[in-house]
Amino acid sequence: MTTDEELSVLEELVRRLKVEYDIYFGGGSKKPPQDTEWKVKNQFKRLSDGTTRLNSGQRFRFTTIQQRYALYNALWQQKLQIKEEGYRRPQDAILGIQGLRDEQQHEAELARKHHRRDSTFAVADSESSPHQVEALFQALSEARRNAGGKDNASLESFKKFVQQKTAQLRKEYNCQTVEYSVELQDGQVKLKAKPKA
Repeated sequence: MTTDEELSVLEELVRRLKVEYDIYFGGGSKKPPQDTEWKVKNQFKRLSDGTTRLNSGQRFRFTTIQQRYALYNALWQQKLQIKEEGYRRPQDAILGIQGLRDEQQHEAELARKHHRRDSTFAVADSESSPHQVEALFQALSEARRNAGGKDNASLESFKKFVQQKTAQLRKEYNCQTVEYSVELQDGQVKLKAKPKA
C-alpha cells in the first residue's frame, strides 16, 4: 500500500468513526465505537512511527487529518463524560445538539490558519523544483476539497501554469525564486505568488 493510499484509509476511518459516534450519541448504538477508534489510533501510529517517509504534501494532509481527529476526539470525550455522569445542564443540551456544528466551524477556522501558515513553497523553476510543485499542487487540491470546492486541474497543467508564472515573475522582478502560498479568503481558496530575492 502506498503512503497516499494509507492516508486515504486513515481519512476514511476518521470519517467512519465520526459517523459511528454520531449514531452512538444519537441513541442508535449501545456502546461507543471502540473497534474503529482502535483502528484509527493504529493507523496514526503506523504513519507517524518514522518508518514512513512523508513528502511535504503528504505531511500537510496527515497534519490536517490529525487536527480533525483531535477536534472530534475532544468533543467526543466531553459528550462521553456528560453521558456517563448524566449532567442535565442547559449547556450540555446545547453541546449535544450543536456541538458538532460548532466544532466544524472551529475546524474550518483552524484549517484557514493552517493554510496561511504552512502551505508556502519556494520555486526556482518547475524543472529544478518538481517536488515543491507537486507538494504545492497537493496542498492546493486538499484546500479546495476542504473548502467544499471541485478540483478538476491536472498535475501536468498545473506544472505548466507554475512554470509560466515563475518565469514571468522572475523576469519582471529580477528574482531567483518565487514563493507560492495556498490561502483561504472569504471561503475561496487562492494561490498566491510573490517574488523572493
